[in-house]
Amino acid sequence: MHCCRRRRCNANNNDDRGRRLADRRKRTNGTTNSLQKTPLEVGQPDTKISRMRMRAAWMYYIEQMTQNEIAEILGVGRVTIVRMLAEARARNEVKIGIQGYLSDLVALERQVEQQFGLDKVIVAPLSHPDNDPIPAIAAATGDYLSSVVSNGMRVGVGWGRTLLNTLSYLEARALENFTVISLLGGISQPRRFNPAEFAWQFAQLFQGDGYLIPAPAMVDSIETKTALIERCGLKSVFEMAEDLDLVLLSVGAIETASSTPYHIGFLNEGHQASLAERGAVGDLLFHFYNKQGQLVDHPIHDLVMSVGIDTVQRVPARVLTSGGKEKIMALYGAMTLVRPTVFITDEESARRLLVLAEQEKG
Repeated sequence: MHCCRRRRCNANNNDDRGRRLADRRKRTNGTTNSLQKTPLEVGQPDTKISRMRMRAAWMYYIEQMTQNEIAEILGVGRVTIVRMLAEARARNEVKIGIQGYLSDLVALERQVEQQFGLDKVIVAPLSHPDNDPIPAIAAATGDYLSSVVSNGMRVGVGWGRTLLNTLSYLEARALENFTVISLLGGISQPRRFNPAEFAWQFAQLFQGDGYLIPAPAMVDSIETKTALIERCGLKSVFEMAEDLDLVLLSVGAIETASSTPYHIGFLNEGHQASLAERGAVGDLLFHFYNKQGQLVDHPIHDLVMSVGIDTVQRVPARVLTSGGKEKIMALYGAMTLVRPTVFITDEESARRLLVLAEQEKG
């Protein structure tokens, strides 16, 4: 059995590892800021410019931050901040407060950032609190990813309905030496719910290479798992996952039959009940955790064919995109478990998450 690629079928990419690392250091100047902060560029859609201008105005006039501090957070120069503040005044967006259709979202973003100590939060608007949030979250996620993926990048991806819907909103273009790695097995499932399908399509949009874990999401024993990794060609894929630039994840909820793992039969009612008894509230890549962000003690973890949470935690840019009232507890635990550098959700979920955080303080 061999690991799969979209274009070239060479399972071992270690020969290019040194050059790729050097290119990445040169590209990022030794930091991860280029992945975490979106610069203001000529030709950005007006909504992106408006959002950044509103954030700058909010930080300056409401939070009373200095222009240098704002420039550092937004990843632009101080001159750009001065120009944006002047434009906000010229547009009458700044009076006693800040006016504009994005101001409430900016406030929510800042509150979530400060509550959980996150670098960047993107809140997608909803026309009604009861609307399905996935289309809005997927659109915001596609917009963000399109602005940060670049040549030479290695991206690890999870799975789920939110991520699958993101594909429609990605800005396709050719990238050089771009690699996508699926972090979870499950290729035996129907295409719609197949973790490999999302990874392949993501790679195809940027004319990159896609690597899969050609195995079920769960196996029958530790011995089978070890054999697949050590003797069936999967070890190289797991090793590649140790050197990611960015990871894209979505959470699943335990206490609902609508979550993707339960819906497609990976988890039966027995699994669900025993996980809930141990305090599990959600999963990331089939790793189940409690609301404190700690992995629960459960034998299912020995059978899952996915990259470990410790590997995910070491990735410099960790993008978490999820929402929905049934996932609030799972999102709360994930804030501690993976400490995302970028969190993308909808406004209703953001508000519910803040309420839960206040309740947990008490």
